Amino acid sequence: MNGNVEMIRETLQQAQAIVIGAGAGLSAAAGLTYGGERFRRYFGDFIRKYGMMDMYSAGFYPFETQEEKWAYWSRHIYYNRYDQPAGKTYLDLYRLVRDQPYFVLTTNVDHQFWLAGFDNRRIFATQGDYGLFQCAGACHKTLYDNEAQVREMIACQKDCRIPTELVPKCPVCGGEMEVNLRCDGNFVEDGAWERASVRYREFLRENMGRRVVFLELGVGMNTPGIIKFPFWQMTARWPQAFYICVNLDQAWAPEEIRDRSLCLNGDLSRILEKL
Repeated sequence: MNGNVEMIRETLQQAQAIVIGAGAGLSAAAGLTYGGERFRRYFGDFIRKYGMMDMYSAGFYPFETQEEKWAYWSRHIYYNRYDQPAGKTYLDLYRLVRDQPYFVLTTNVDHQFWLAGFDNRRIFATQGDYGLFQCAGACHKTLYDNEAQVREMIACQKDCRIPTELVPKCPVCGGEMEVNLRCDGNFVEDGAWERASVRYREFLRENMGRRVVFLELGVGMNTPGIIKFPFWQMTARWPQAFYICVNLDQAWAPEEIRDRSLCLNGDLSRILEKL
């Protein structure tokens, strides 16, 4: 592993631009795991009442009432967004790239890049943010900071329910609200999302003829069309580009770009610490 880590370090040092593609594996390496002891510690009552197995599958649970749904989701948001400092893995990554031209493309919704100090103008979180509410029916494109509401739901919930008066309602149509997560066709892409998308495309366009390193971290095959496949395609098209993939057990590259790739299976937290 040490030899590959040194090669990654040298490749990043020689890069003229770094495009970071970050998936769920990066947050898991930072301690934001969705199952096991962490899930049992924070959701014991929900596990007993609903038979939940982990936070990911629990997010799809068909709650019968909005009071139950928001009791669960307020806790889910709180422990993954507001009661969670910047993970060491993210801090290590920031120290690795902060003095170079970089841009972050991430499917993670836990706000860790902001907490770790990454420049807001260099982050494109394509799938939303736990800290934002939207109209469930997407009747308008405004997003709403939810911290105060989430904290009140946490403080007032009892027996896996929140008081009816705390159920969030759309201020425009009066309908239900949702967390701003891409899970159906009603995901709201507001002005900030659009501007981040434009900045990402501009960064790629400005650097396409340079020594660009596509640094893919913890990206699986749930949504490969967002990070993984585009990174492969751009590496194949851009003669000076190089692809680095670090993952716990899914690090690989297609044959077409294997001569300009470095794939390393291993613990992201340990590898970034070494870097």
